[in-house]
Amino acid sequence: MKQRRLGNTGLKVSEICLGTMTFGSFADEAESFKILDKAIEHGVDFLDVAEIYPVPPKPEWAGRSEEIVGKWLKRSSKSRQELVIATKVAGPSGGWFVTPVRGGRTSLDAHHIERAVEGSLRRLGTDYIDLYQTHWPDPDVAIDVTLEALDRLVRAGKVRHIGASNESAYGLTKALGVSEHLGLPRYETIQNNFSLLNRRFEDELANVCRREKVSLLPYSPIGGGVLSGKYQAGAWPEGARFSRYRNDGKRGATMTARFLNDKTRATTDRIMELAAGLQMSPATFATAWTLSQDFVASTIIGATRESQLDDTLKGTVSLPFDVLVKVDEISREIQYPMG
Repeated sequence: MKQRRLGNTGLKVSEICLGTMTFGSFADEAESFKILDKAIEHGVDFLDVAEIYPVPPKPEWAGRSEEIVGKWLKRSSKSRQELVIATKVAGPSGGWFVTPVRGGRTSLDAHHIERAVEGSLRRLGTDYIDLYQTHWPDPDVAIDVTLEALDRLVRAGKVRHIGASNESAYGLTKALGVSEHLGLPRYETIQNNFSLLNRRFEDELANVCRREKVSLLPYSPIGGGVLSGKYQAGAWPEGARFSRYRNDGKRGATMTARFLNDKTRATTDRIMELAAGLQMSPATFATAWTLSQDFVASTIIGATRESQLDDTLKGTVSLPFDVLVKVDEISREIQYPMG
């Protein structure tokens, strides 16, 4: 598997990153270990976790994913130095859920960042984190306060590099400017939703990434599983994420409608046709498409079962130029700027 550089750092990672947000909820510990083992066997050396994982976010579950990864690290054939581990500190409660850590009274100030990193280090069983990311922005805390807290972690050797997630073009640009002005570590990566069903990143954020050499780490490259085709023709597979979410109150129904609607299903139909013409699965195709973008360093795949990796791990193939042109035509025809 090819290696790609993260931002302006000297750190290189596999172009496929394994996301772990199902570890401890949809995937039990034994299955999570199988998923990790298979990914590593296929050349993945980059793991992404978060202090609030697994999903859906629940106080009784928070931290399980990091604990599972920590247990796996102790039995892995790979040494800690051979792996790149990313995790995240939660932003403030608000929007569609209450942050399931520290009593829901979270923010991106020094107090919370310091406690969050200590918890993550303990659960992961390591003394440093390669990439520490803010999981989502905190509009009520000045960005210099957040960056100064992260700087102290870098200088203490607990964190190597920092990144942001679910950030806007303004937020990323502002943070980069403050880092340069104050001589603080800068966000080298941004982890946002990006797929054939959600190309909003290309509007302004892609331009920022190109000009400032910040790497995108796309999550949900197969649209939460929608682009695999398993929800087509009105299907609701038993145990699948949105099959569970749609009956999980208002929050679950809203999330399901966001990813599954007439337009996303229509796009998926067209992508399945293109993938079939190349004799590959739609999940392989969707993963490969994200890696075709010049601002992407590594794309984050996930799984609830080890067998689900069979298609996404093949997503390192290059798509023909004429097929990429056809994808753009589909996106213009079926516009779906998912938020």
